[in-house]
Amino acid sequence: MSSTELPSVLATSVAPKVGTVRVAEGERLRTVGLPGITLTVRSRPPVREGLPPALYVHGLGGSSQNWSALMPLMDGLVDSEAVDLPGFGDSPPPDDGDYSVTGHARAVIRFLDAAERGPVHLFGNSLGGAVTTRVAAVRPDLVRTLTLVSPALPEIRVQRSAVPTALLALPGVAGLFTRLTKDWSAEQRVRGVTALCYGDPDMVTPEGFRNAVEEMERRLALPYFWDAMARSARGIVNAYTLGGQHGLWRQAERVLAPTLLVYGGRDQLVSYRMAQRAGRAFRDSRLLTLPDAGHVAMMEYPETVATAFRELLADTGELADTGPTSARS
Repeated sequence: MSSTELPSVLATSVAPKVGTVRVAEGERLRTVGLPGITLTVRSRPPVREGLPPALYVHGLGGSSQNWSALMPLMDGLVDSEAVDLPGFGDSPPPDDGDYSVTGHARAVIRFLDAAERGPVHLFGNSLGGAVTTRVAAVRPDLVRTLTLVSPALPEIRVQRSAVPTALLALPGVAGLFTRLTKDWSAEQRVRGVTALCYGDPDMVTPEGFRNAVEEMERRLALPYFWDAMARSARGIVNAYTLGGQHGLWRQAERVLAPTLLVYGGRDQLVSYRMAQRAGRAFRDSRLLTLPDAGHVAMMEYPETVATAFRELLADTGELADTGPTSARS
């Protein structure tokens, strides 16, 4: 999900243990140390041996918790892991301070190479959609299928409601916003994020809201979190301006993996009208449009997304590898 920013700190800051990260029933967390980065990975024990691996990548300001509603529905289909990108969730900043889309993609590739789990069913939301598109384009050997939920791909006409997030990329804006919002409570911030990211904020349960407030309080105590937000927002803006073979739309055209595209009709950050362009760009794509969904369909309508993914597996012949157990719907 999206949020706002605190003053800049050195990217090499060591992550303080300011609070406990929430782990849903059936989940487990582990820390993976790799050259230049340390990643926190959320997973669920596979229901049986031999399930194909899946990796989930969250959006700007989000974390691996954004996939906690979807992962249980995938238990019989894949062996699920979700990663906290560097500087987000419970992962500390990268040593080199690189929060570009390429930098995040490099972290995902480094993790997959080290884990030797590939090729995986790769999922990405928002920023994570741009990151996984780049991964699938440059390392097709690592990707079985690609599922993109409201991917942050370049738009000529950015929605007005997405402008404040884009402004985080500008020098000085983060500090100004921090001063203007220093008296905002965690509850106020969560309500703002929910209103921006959900098609219908009332879908958030009281328990879900309390959990989000608790996580927001934990993040506000981290000295680097908002710096990671600003640098990652700048990374998205920079990626939007790249042309040629490094442009995200050009890389989308290079993706070989069967692709499921999920777009929400009430998305305030990624325009619904981009769905058709994405459908044309990804050569082997299927499009799921959810008129009432916002920016995080995997949190709003996890059963629908899980069913669409199962249909993707069936359509591509991958379902035979998962055995008789299916996603709940």
